Amino acid sequence: MSRFCTLCSSSSGNSSYIGYSGGGILIDAGMSAKQLILSLERIGVDPNTLKAVFVTHEHSDHISGLRVFTSRFRLPIFGTVGTITELEHSGNICEKVPAYIIPEEGVEVGGMLVRSFETSHDSAESCGFAVEMPDGRKVSIITDTGYVTDDAFQKARASDLVFLESNYDLKLLAESSYPPFLKDRVTSRTGHLSNEDCSKAACRFLDTGTSRFVLGHLSRENNTPQIARIITKCALTRIGGVEGRDFRLNIAPAKGEGEMIIF
Repeated sequence: MSRFCTLCSSSSGNSSYIGYSGGGILIDAGMSAKQLILSLERIGVDPNTLKAVFVTHEHSDHISGLRVFTSRFRLPIFGTVGTITELEHSGNICEKVPAYIIPEEGVEVGGMLVRSFETSHDSAESCGFAVEMPDGRKVSIITDTGYVTDDAFQKARASDLVFLESNYDLKLLAESSYPPFLKDRVTSRTGHLSNEDCSKAACRFLDTGTSRFVLGHLSRENNTPQIARIITKCALTRIGGVEGRDFRLNIAPAKGEGEMIIF
């Protein structure tokens, strides 16, 4: 059986575990190595069973523990050309740890086939990942993007589970203390997904057969778990989806581990 669990999901840190009985991978390593180890142990995962760390982009909330963690467990790092280049220039890759650029056809790691896809974020070359598990299940990660690109939708379609960004509520952001330039950044085509954009994407994925959604990277200042959940649930219900029958909807906590989803 396949497993998915967020270890943390916010502007303070992001990391997710995807695995099965034969091992697993991390998507991002946005908290200290010590915290990553403790989080993995709390969800019953031995860090020594990990096969690699895949990095969506080089922002600090996605890589703060990358160098120490991968060095300690001798884990290879995978990312796009732009991301790997930035990580090397910034010294976030230990010289003893191999770093690879993901080929167009994807890469097989520990029996899992991982493909990257384009996202739209203000970084060197951000991406998301679609992971095909040994049992035929598929998990996709779409966060830190101003919109869901065609490449993301095509490669993530028909996933069994989609981890989808639901970063901000339009009204809360408009009323927040954020300066105008920061509001513009968040809402731009290279910023983050709003609750409304997230709900529209979820509806598209439901139509392709996705039945499990985890919403993450919620802004602490400009969103709440309750608002994010209601907006996406209502959108899925409007197109005929019934929660518990056609879809399951989880919210990733900002700090601490989310629910271990086994499917």
